[in-house]
Amino acid sequence: MRLAIGIEYDGTGYNGWQRQESGVGVQQRLEEALAKVADHDLEVVCAGRTDAGVHATAQVAHFDTNSQRSARGWLLGANSNLPDDIAVTWVSAVEDDFHARFDATARSYRYRILNRLVRSALHRHRAWWLHRPLDAGRMHDAAQALLGEHNFSAFRAAGCQAATANRNVRSLSVRRDGDWVLLDVTANAFLQHMVRNITGTLAAIGTGDAPVEWAAEVLESRDRKAAGVAAPPQGLSLVHVEYPEALRLPPAPEPVHFAA
Repeated sequence: MRLAIGIEYDGTGYNGWQRQESGVGVQQRLEEALAKVADHDLEVVCAGRTDAGVHATAQVAHFDTNSQRSARGWLLGANSNLPDDIAVTWVSAVEDDFHARFDATARSYRYRILNRLVRSALHRHRAWWLHRPLDAGRMHDAAQALLGEHNFSAFRAAGCQAATANRNVRSLSVRRDGDWVLLDVTANAFLQHMVRNITGTLAAIGTGDAPVEWAAEVLESRDRKAAGVAAPPQGLSLVHVEYPEALRLPPAPEPVHFAA
């Protein structure tokens, strides 16, 4: 049988999602924990791979098993064998042809910037601290040039292995909430470092170092060197994976937000 699971994790201590020869990925820890419950080795396939240091509140994955356990048994068994920074939040039986990655129709990320003079001792692993004042309105206006289907080569990592740089950004907003500047973006899929590179470019606009029109110019250039610096990974979280309603998967929780 095939099971789908929801996962949240703090990516601070991991080399990203994927199992790796050097370092530890979230995938490895999940497979080890679930294998203990299943009493056999298994492979976990996720909706979207996250980079080192990136978090998730609503990652989705699937795995196959011939072991019979209740949903509660899988849930409690997995979590009892997982480290404190990874948790399975739900388990659901799915059709044998369900695929966490290929059936997903969109992914959403949130990037958090703590914008104040003093750094945070509590949020150092969950936000990018920028002490220079940011104009969230300018950032939002600039971001609207990135909506729709475009070639996002200017915002992809040099080592990105995606076959095409074309992506369809359905929504992209930037807003301020007290000391926090929050960037929310939804697209059919993302290139490696795409959200971080967009955030770094918009931050330069927010500080006034670049004009609002610069985001559109960078996109048109298709040149990564024309864009801003990549924002650090700790501010980024995968907060939603969208699937067709017919699959009846549990809804994603609301994105985590911190008090200002």
